[in-house]
Amino acid sequence: MRRPLVIALAGSPRPGGNSDCLLEEFVAGVRDAGADADLVAARDLVFAACDGCGGCFTSGRCVHRDDADAFLERLDAADGLVVASPVYFAGVPAVLKAVLDRMQPCWARTYRLGQPRRPKRPGAYLLVGAGGDPFGTAGAEATLSSAMQVCGFSVDVAGRFVGLDGPDDARRDADLRARVRAMGADFAAGVLEGAARR
Repeated sequence: MRRPLVIALAGSPRPGGNSDCLLEEFVAGVRDAGADADLVAARDLVFAACDGCGGCFTSGRCVHRDDADAFLERLDAADGLVVASPVYFAGVPAVLKAVLDRMQPCWARTYRLGQPRRPKRPGAYLLVGAGGDPFGTAGAEATLSSAMQVCGFSVDVAGRFVGLDGPDDARRDADLRARVRAMGADFAAGVLEGAARR
């Protein structure tokens, strides 16, 4: 019997930064608690942008066969999802937004094709901002919450980490890293419970 799987999506265009660091800690907590985690970086995927062709409205799949299509298949089979991202102008970076836009087949399956929706699986996001934006993280939160819920994930953990300005601020803060690791373990407990019910 396989262990429950959490997909961990890194949304930063820059490897090794604050959001990547916090995601690594969250994933370590998930693994500590007994679930598996598959770490995927949006920046490493090679894929076409959604062109709004509507092909998924009839098939439930994107017309493009590429890394984003393969990622969606993995997401369909996952027991949980966590997304980590920096906040750019109150939103998410372009590379992450492009991946989210390719989740349109999830919407099409439910709202165009009428396929039954399965119970929501646990979801989480970790947002990292330097601070100073008058709109804060609200735009990024709305975008992530929408995509996650359409793809069958609830938002059980909403982590907001504002004030991490330097590229290594998260790595230098042992208390923060420990706190995020504990968040991952708590999240995994919900994933394990949900998988046991399915």
